[in-house]
Order: sequence, then structure tokens, then C-alpha cells
Amino acid sequence: MAGEDLPVSKQGAATIDGIHTDVVCTAFKDRIFVAITQYEKLGTIVHVIPDSTPADTRQQSFTTKVLLGKDEPITHVMAKNLATKICEGPDSKPLLLAIALKEHSPSVLKSLQELVVQFRVW
Repeated sequence: MAGEDLPVSKQGAATIDGIHTDVVCTAFKDRIFVAITQYEKLGTIVHVIPDSTPADTRQQSFTTKVLLGKDEPITHVMAKNLATKICEGPDSKPLLLAIALKEHSPSVLKSLQELVVQFRVW
């Protein structure tokens, strides 16, 4: 087995709007797994697939599907916005996102985007 076939993982934590938040980022050969939780549980699991890359990468779009948990519009919004920081570039892999948050505000989203970039493994 070649070394590049093994998953690479980083984990950490931060306090976001006064709430302890854990993050785990793992890059597998065929996808990226990110778990973000404020409940110490996986929460809702969302599959995020980058759509074909447009010429203007600022317009990257994603298809989301809730695999487990509550299928709410805010879940799709959070997943797509986090994917913009995770699934960058023409060779981006699908994302499996596990998310369990107490707050879903724009400030929380911005902090989460910074957090996943900090623990980037892809």
C-alpha cells in the first residue's frame, strides 16, 4: 500500500461565540470528511458534491444531500458555504460533512470557515 493512499487527519477545537467547537478534517483518497460539532456528536451528515467547475471559480456551485439527520434549508446553506473553503479548485473531491451546531448565524459560519482552513488536510 502506497503512503498516499492512507488518510491524513487533523483535529482541533476553538471557542466560537462562546461555545466550544470541535473539528476533525480527514482527507481520504476519494473524498474529504469534515466533522464540526458543538454537541460532541456527529449531528447531521451531508454529502456535498462540487458541480462541474465553471470558468469563473468565484461562481463555484455545489449539490448537497442530507444522508442522516434533519434536512433543513439552513443545513444546506451551511454545507455549501463551508464547501467553498474545502472544495476549491478543479480537482476538488466530494465532501462528507458532519455538522452539529447550536447557532447558525453568519458570524458562526465565518468562524467555521476560518477553522476548517486552519485544520486543512486537502
